[in-house]
Amino acid sequence: MNRGIYIVANDRVLDQSIALLNSLRLHDPDTPIVLIPYDENYHQVVAALARHQVQLFPDLNLLERCSQRLHQIFGDRFFDKPNKLRKQACWLGPFDEFLYIDTDIVVFEKIIDVLHNFDRYDFLCADYQHRSGIQNIFSPIVQQQRIFSPTELQDVFNSGFWAAKKYLLPETDLYALCAECAAHPEYFDFSGKVSDQPILNYLVLKQISRRLNLAHQDEPIPGNWAGSPHFISKNYQLFDPQTGRSLQFLHWAGIKIQPGCPYWEIWKHYRYLNEAIDEAALHEKYSAHPTSQTSPVQRMLRKLGQLVNK
Repeated sequence: MNRGIYIVANDRVLDQSIALLNSLRLHDPDTPIVLIPYDENYHQVVAALARHQVQLFPDLNLLERCSQRLHQIFGDRFFDKPNKLRKQACWLGPFDEFLYIDTDIVVFEKIIDVLHNFDRYDFLCADYQHRSGIQNIFSPIVQQQRIFSPTELQDVFNSGFWAAKKYLLPETDLYALCAECAAHPEYFDFSGKVSDQPILNYLVLKQISRRLNLAHQDEPIPGNWAGSPHFISKNYQLFDPQTGRSLQFLHWAGIKIQPGCPYWEIWKHYRYLNEAIDEAALHEKYSAHPTSQTSPVQRMLRKLGQLVNK
């Protein structure tokens, strides 16, 4: 069975991509990794990741055709640019079974091994998104109209880390299901600027029945969101005292990765793994692009930290 990892990237997320690949290859030098270019500005990141044997998506014409077709389906009501749905190319790429990982993640183990669950399941994720209900995914209308059952809605997931079997969503089915989404914008909650997360959840809940969220197992998985302040760091690994387990990965979802952000030292370690860090140059790099305004997520984290420390 042909297995591999997909990432979506362009030159704007060069540093994040390097950090992710450094962490992936530290634990797994062999699993094939394919980069799906977010837009035409991808040559720097492809060159930088070549040392990690990262390959460019093999059919750029297919990728462009898919992006344009999806943009035609959704129009400007959902997404202002065709490339907002580039992640859907995972269903059309070279891997029969695949793991998708956002670039604002670092991993702490051979992460492709989560696919051993595919002997019983066809889709998996690993997060606690469901604890927030359907927020940032669906509107209450899907409950009122019973588009999905309460049990199905327990399977909502974060679109930054997930795995599936390619054959379950052929290109024709992808377009048909997206047309259903486009016909019902009232089903979705895009208020948190969550990009394609609502659409991907709809596709998976409609198309794939054998789903597994590792967080739903009897033995709880550790958390993995960088907004959680309780993780314990040791040797650039993280431990979750609430579950008594080491983290599989850390995801800075909704958090700008920069000096002072949660677990900055962890990210910096993997970004500059096996490189000498020029702290002065690093400081100058981020000082040249100051972010005086904090995001709503970061303001929430600051308040949470104040409460925890009281």
